[in-house]
Amino acid sequence: MKRSRMFLRLLLAGIVLVVAVNNVSAQDTVKVSLQEFIEIGINNSGQLDFEQQKVSLAENRIDQAQNQRYLPRFDLSTQHGLVPGVKSNVEGLDPNEFYLDPDLENDWEDIGVFTRAEVNAIQPIFAWGGLRSLVKAARAGAESAKEQFESQQSNIEIRLYELYESYLLSVELQRLLDEANGKIEDIGEQIEEQRESGDSELDESDVFKFEIFKSEFAIRAAEVNENIAYIKSIWSYVTQSDENTIYMPDLQFLDPVGNSIQELDYYRTHAIQERAEVKAIEAGIEAAEYGLDATKAQNYPTLFLGLSGSYANTPNRPRQSNPFIINNSNYASAAFGIGIRQNLDFFSMKADVERSNIQYNQAKYLKDAAVDGIVLEINDKYKNASLSKVKVDRTDEALVTSKKWLRQEQLDYDFGMGDTKDLIDAMQKELELKVQLKREIFEFNKNMAELYKASGMDITTLKLNNN
Repeated sequence: MKRSRMFLRLLLAGIVLVVAVNNVSAQDTVKVSLQEFIEIGINNSGQLDFEQQKVSLAENRIDQAQNQRYLPRFDLSTQHGLVPGVKSNVEGLDPNEFYLDPDLENDWEDIGVFTRAEVNAIQPIFAWGGLRSLVKAARAGAESAKEQFESQQSNIEIRLYELYESYLLSVELQRLLDEANGKIEDIGEQIEEQRESGDSELDESDVFKFEIFKSEFAIRAAEVNENIAYIKSIWSYVTQSDENTIYMPDLQFLDPVGNSIQELDYYRTHAIQERAEVKAIEAGIEAAEYGLDATKAQNYPTLFLGLSGSYANTPNRPRQSNPFIINNSNYASAAFGIGIRQNLDFFSMKADVERSNIQYNQAKYLKDAAVDGIVLEINDKYKNASLSKVKVDRTDEALVTSKKWLRQEQLDYDFGMGDTKDLIDAMQKELELKVQLKREIFEFNKNMAELYKASGMDITTLKLNNN
């Protein structure tokens, strides 16, 4: 009977195992590097798609400005309708001379189709450089928009970097908890053996403390597991993977980045030269300067070439051949010449120049303010990165010491010279320091990435694996 139950249990366990293996194998696991993960996140970012439209609008303004240089006005208009014919009571009057008859009448029995088309075109010849400045201002504005796009992209890159590191941290914490869980089970078995053998040196208070430690450990394990599930969910959202595909880092361990920390001036100089925000403002200053030149050019008269043509045709209304007489329903005319256009609203033009000048000064002051903010940011990020490096080094030293302590307590306990309390304390301290070290490494890597980002440097150049 017992053998039959055992056989059924083994059979059921085998079925469950086969089903689990099939489910796992049905999912494709894709391991990605940091750079690949950032590229996937960037491609799937709706925010960057929105920012890209700003760049497209800025580039469209270049086309609009360039189009102002060639035939900025070139239009065609037509009119159509039904009109009555005309008749004269003067005997023998030629239709070409109907204008001589003062009693000319409409002939409502003769209805014709009226058609008229007019074409007007203006080509600027000399505008004091205003149009050229307008095009340059548009190009500088487009360059500023591109740099602003780069700035937004770097903000998303730093968030993706932190998400990548969070996955590695969760894997490391899961590994530490599994390792610690094995040690806890070993100690529990040893305590149970002491209790069953009636060991008089077993202190019940130490047993209670051990039980409390197990409960606290279970709470931490639950927190880690929930955090892992949360991070995997975010990864799935960022990569937009389907239910059959799982993305995960191509690294297994969370190590400190291999890049050394340079002097503060190195990052400060690099930031002022390479930060996208600074380049965007510099392009904005250039755009404001060209815009000021274009506004000033509007104060002067513009020389232009004009073309005008008009044609009308109505079959029942004769055309008059006399050049001084025009029949509005049947004629053809054209004009071509040079003209001057001058805006006489001098007060408004003066206000426009003052506004452009204020915008130009505003852009220059904005750069000064941005540089001040960047310098303060660099100092803050540099301090955080340096302090994080010290914490990593000191925590690693403490962990080495705690491992020696735990090994000594384990030997004493095995030889019957130690007590349970000291063994639990040593094991708890080692576990705390291992977890703390991984978290300090995570903070150090994150602070280094923020320092790189604040300096205008590519965060994908950070060496994540020291091996």
